[in-house]
Amino acid sequence: MTLGKALAWDDTVLPFQLDNSDIRGRVARLDGVLGGILKQHDYPAAVEALVAEMALLTALIGQTIKLRWKLSLQVQSNGPVRMIATDYYGPQEDGEPARIRAYASYDANRITDAAPFAQIGEGYFAIMIDQGQGMTPYQGLTPLSGGSLTTCAEAYFAQSEQIPTSFALSFGRSTDHTGPEHWRGGGVMLQHMPVASPLMTGGGSGEKGLLQPVDVAPDGEAGENWTRANMLLDTVDDLELIGPNLAPTDLLLRLFHEEGPRVFDAQAVRFGCTCSEERVRQSLSIYSAKDIQTMTTDDGRVTADCQFCGAHYDMDPQTLGFEAKEGVAGSKDDGSAE
Repeated sequence: MTLGKALAWDDTVLPFQLDNSDIRGRVARLDGVLGGILKQHDYPAAVEALVAEMALLTALIGQTIKLRWKLSLQVQSNGPVRMIATDYYGPQEDGEPARIRAYASYDANRITDAAPFAQIGEGYFAIMIDQGQGMTPYQGLTPLSGGSLTTCAEAYFAQSEQIPTSFALSFGRSTDHTGPEHWRGGGVMLQHMPVASPLMTGGGSGEKGLLQPVDVAPDGEAGENWTRANMLLDTVDDLELIGPNLAPTDLLLRLFHEEGPRVFDAQAVRFGCTCSEERVRQSLSIYSAKDIQTMTTDDGRVTADCQFCGAHYDMDPQTLGFEAKEGVAGSKDDGSAE
């Protein structure tokens, strides 16, 4: 793909590299995806902002994983926003879209008018990769600090992957002459190209402990290149990141034309959830009839709601649990519906 080639950029992630520097990156535009994620919930404004930021980070990071892999980002804290969870599902086949879903758990009585990140207390930021059946999941954690989820992600890559990484993100509600208010989001991710990385190569040795800060800034000519690229990235403005009139390819030329930007095929991204009644039934198959009875409503039904997409499941308790007369086979539940 050449820089001048026109594409429909909404809900895409465009990978690129700067040929005159050892730097790679991605440009993301999430519009319908953010709308699909956020319309499922009536979040307070601060929680909406945190979920939007997390979804953008997930799209930018997730583009690197392989087909059929799953990447998850998660925040756990003791603050008003207790948890934010996102999943990025790699395409099933080349040319197919990736899928993203996200949700937040929060205590509405503790939400204040303070900045979004102030709604998060002490805790950790995690990145996890599921490579499929028979493979050990990869996980890295970093403390919540730095004033934004973006800063936490940058710290994660410095501490866990030893990769200098920086982000520029923008998101919010937009109105124009084409229709009603809608979400728009965009971002750029830069990384100094590593020799090897567990996250980028699919290696690693499973779960890790909480990571400590390290200095991974490149030195010499590589350090000068990294500093210059970040100074150029700092000149980007919100409208360039989310505005519909500037293609990501044009943005890269504006920012990095002297760095030799080269782009690769864009990855389409869609809002998508993996929940299903079959998965809910499978998750309940470990319970006895007595346990199922405690979950049964006064109307004689067992119900479940997906935290990610809002899907509602209404089932006959006689068909649930390992003692059910009419068992329903299914695949292992991934926590989609609770």
